[in-house]
Amino acid sequence: MFTTRLAYRFAKSVPVVDVTSFLAKKGDSSAQCAQVAEALHNYGAVCIKDPRVNDRHNVDFLDMMEKYFASRAAKFYNDEKVEDIFPNYSYQVGATPEFVEKARTHSNVIRQYTKENEAYTPQPAPYDAKWRFFWPIDDAGKRTKDEDFKPPRFRPKDVPQFGERMEQWGKMMINGCLTVAEMAAIGMSIPADTFTTRMQGGPHLLAPTGSDMERHKLGTVFAGFHYDLNFLTIHGKSRYPGLYVWLRNGERISVAVPEGHLLLQAGAQFDLLTGGYVTCGYHEVIYTEDAKKRFEENKKAGKSTWRVSSTLFSHINSEVTLQPLDKFAKQGLPDKYKPIKAFDQVQQELEAIKLK
Repeated sequence: MFTTRLAYRFAKSVPVVDVTSFLAKKGDSSAQCAQVAEALHNYGAVCIKDPRVNDRHNVDFLDMMEKYFASRAAKFYNDEKVEDIFPNYSYQVGATPEFVEKARTHSNVIRQYTKENEAYTPQPAPYDAKWRFFWPIDDAGKRTKDEDFKPPRFRPKDVPQFGERMEQWGKMMINGCLTVAEMAAIGMSIPADTFTTRMQGGPHLLAPTGSDMERHKLGTVFAGFHYDLNFLTIHGKSRYPGLYVWLRNGERISVAVPEGHLLLQAGAQFDLLTGGYVTCGYHEVIYTEDAKKRFEENKKAGKSTWRVSSTLFSHINSEVTLQPLDKFAKQGLPDKYKPIKAFDQVQQELEAIKLK
């Protein structure tokens, strides 16, 4: 049963859009904008080719985080103090050890899927077998009321150029999110700055994750079935497979990010602003047969056995009220679309996933 479910191949893949012409402002890029909007509507995700980011940037970032997670985990498992961990800040800065994060229970959602599209994550979900590191990204926008909540960034002293690389990758990822947000708005026939102006000054978080493949076994849940609480989530290609996403029609597909591309997934804030036109994309990360093969190959070659994601969570400004925009406001929407400040929405979500 387990092997069949995780080895099942899906022909569909997340749509890929080259944003080069849009960024260059050369020619008509309306077709690309429509593709972005359609992908987010149907898949809750889109892959982009961004000329500002090359594969070397992703490689360097993954190399650094593999070494970082391995060093902190070695201390942690040896019962040594790890000064990078801050539960007093709801783990929203520095390192979060594995088995701290836990996805909400989504039994009502999962039971709507057909047998071949069901989630592997049991309900209620187990604690995630992954580490995380949170690095708040400075933003040029106005300061907001959540500044008192924002914890100071933690910079490990033993990792050369840690802060510089985090900032570089983080700014690249934010730029990717801003580009997709603008293209999506154009593709939805609403003002181009609809989403980007609301993102300015948002509490964006660079949040790479790491799971030691050697410590865990086939079928381990690295990230339980969940949606992201923010606006757009973005990351480069991981060195290990195992990410699955659910489409609007309930299909479950395995995601493979092409070399040199970025994957963006819509979060809860996108859902709330569009009244469900773009739904928050459900996804999970599992230790699959393919991931095990990759692990065995890498171990034999002397490479890292850590599965690292280069994730950034982009957010709507904390003072913005989240509610369906004019085009998407209609009668009879569920109560979840009632107006709520972005700050309050984030706090509620953190409480629900046991990080606050």
